[in-house]
Amino acid sequence: MNNYITIIGGGLAGCEAAYQIAKRGVKVKLYEMKPKKFSPAHSNANLAEIVCSNSFKSNLLTNACGLLKEELRKLDSLLIKIADETAVPAGQALAVDRKIFSEKVTKELKQNPLIEIINKEITDVTEISKNGIVIIATGPLTSEKLAKQIQEITGEDKLYFYDAAAPIVTKETINFDIAFYGDRYSQEKKKDETLEEWQERISKLKDNNTRCEGAEESKQLLTDYINLPMNKNEYENFWNELVNAEIVTLHDFEKKEIFEGCMPIEIMAKRGIDTLRFGPLKPVGFDDPRTGKRPYALVQLRQDDKQASIYNLVGFQTNLKFGEQKRVFSMIPGLENAEFVKYGVMHRNTYINSTKLLDETYNLKSNTNIYFAGQITGVEGYVESISSGMVAGLNAVNEFNKNILGKTNEEKIVFSDYTVIGSLAKYISSPNKKFQPMNANFGILPELEGKKIRDKKQRYMELAKRSLDNLR
Repeated sequence: MNNYITIIGGGLAGCEAAYQIAKRGVKVKLYEMKPKKFSPAHSNANLAEIVCSNSFKSNLLTNACGLLKEELRKLDSLLIKIADETAVPAGQALAVDRKIFSEKVTKELKQNPLIEIINKEITDVTEISKNGIVIIATGPLTSEKLAKQIQEITGEDKLYFYDAAAPIVTKETINFDIAFYGDRYSQEKKKDETLEEWQERISKLKDNNTRCEGAEESKQLLTDYINLPMNKNEYENFWNELVNAEIVTLHDFEKKEIFEGCMPIEIMAKRGIDTLRFGPLKPVGFDDPRTGKRPYALVQLRQDDKQASIYNLVGFQTNLKFGEQKRVFSMIPGLENAEFVKYGVMHRNTYINSTKLLDETYNLKSNTNIYFAGQITGVEGYVESISSGMVAGLNAVNEFNKNILGKTNEEKIVFSDYTVIGSLAKYISSPNKKFQPMNANFGILPELEGKKIRDKKQRYMELAKRSLDNLR
C-alpha cells in the first residue's frame, strides 16, 4: 500500500483535505490539472480558484452558512482562516480578494513538506485506489475522461448533470391562510358536499401536525404538495414582473447544454401570457378552499426533506438573479413572507448520486479506499465544499492508519447532525429519490427539542448554540 494519500483536484475541498491530512502527519500527493489544462470556467493557475462570487456568505451565527464557518474555524480550517485573512469589506458577509486568497492557499500548501503538488490530469482512479487511499475532489466541471471512469467505479449509468434547480423555501414561512395541502384532483369538492363541509374537510389538512386518525385520505394529502392558488390579477402581475426580471449571464459553454435540456421558467413565460397556466402553473384538478372554485393559476411546492421543513417550487428552475427571485417569487400568494433557504440556479454541475453511494464520511460504500469531496458529492457552495473536504480528509487519515499502521481501533468520524457539518454529510448520504445539491440551511438540522421559539433569529441562535456545544 502507498505510504501517502492521493487527492485529485486542487479546489476548495481538495486543498482543505490536503491540509487536514498533512496536519496529522500523513503525506499527500495532490493532483491538479491546471495550468497544463483548464476547464471552461477556470483561468487562474493557482489552487483554490474562486470562479463565481467572491462571497463566502454571512458571518452571523443566525445564518446557517455563518454557523458552518464558525464550526470550521473551531476545527482549524485552513481555507476559512485564509478567507478571514484576505477579507474585503462586505458588511456582515465574509468576502475575499479572490486573487490573494488563492495565492495564499497555494503558498501554504506548497511550503508544507508533507504535501506534494503534481500538475497533471488524472484519468485512471482504479489503479490509485488499488494501492492506496484517494479523495476525488474534482468539482462540478470534472473532465470527461475522469467522469467516465467515475461512472465505472460507482456502477452508475450516468453522473447527474444538474442543469437547473428550483428555489427552496421553509414551510414555516408559508402563509397557510392561502396555501393548502393536496395532490392534483384530490382537493376538488365532492358532488355531494356542501361548500361548508368541503372547507371543513380541507381545513383539517392545513396543519402538517394534524392527522385524522384512520383517514387514508388525510395521510396521503399531508405527504403530497402544498398548493398556492392565484386569481387572474395576481397571476398577470406576477407574469409581468417575471418576464421583465434580470437574469444571470451564463458561460457560453453552458448555454446550449442547459437550454436544450431544461427550460427556465422566465423563458417559458416569454412565450405567452398563458403559457405557464398550461404548464407548471396549471390549475386543473384543484379548487381554492377560500372560494370552492378552480383558481386561475396554481403554484405547487414539493417536500424536499424528511422532516417536511423545506419545500421546492415545482417547475421553477430559473436563471434569475437571486435578488430578483426573492422579489418576484414573493409575489406569489402565500409566499409574501417566505424565507428562501436556496435560490434557483442553472449551470453545468456534475455530481454523483451520493444518497446511494456514500456514507456520512463521504466514503464510497463499495470501496473504502475511495472518498469524494466538494460539489461532486452534492454539497453546494464554497464553505460547504470546504466542510466536505475536512470530513473526507479526517476520515481518510483514519482509514490510512488502519490500513498502513494497523491501528484497528480507529473509528469513522461522524459529526452530529446537530452541527451543520454533520447535517450536510447526513443530507447527501440519506436515501432521497429526488436528490439535488444542497447548501447549508437550518431546514436540514433537527428541530429544537422540547421548545417552540416563534422568533426566527432567537430560534436560529439556539440552534447555533446547540451546534457548537455538540461540536465541542
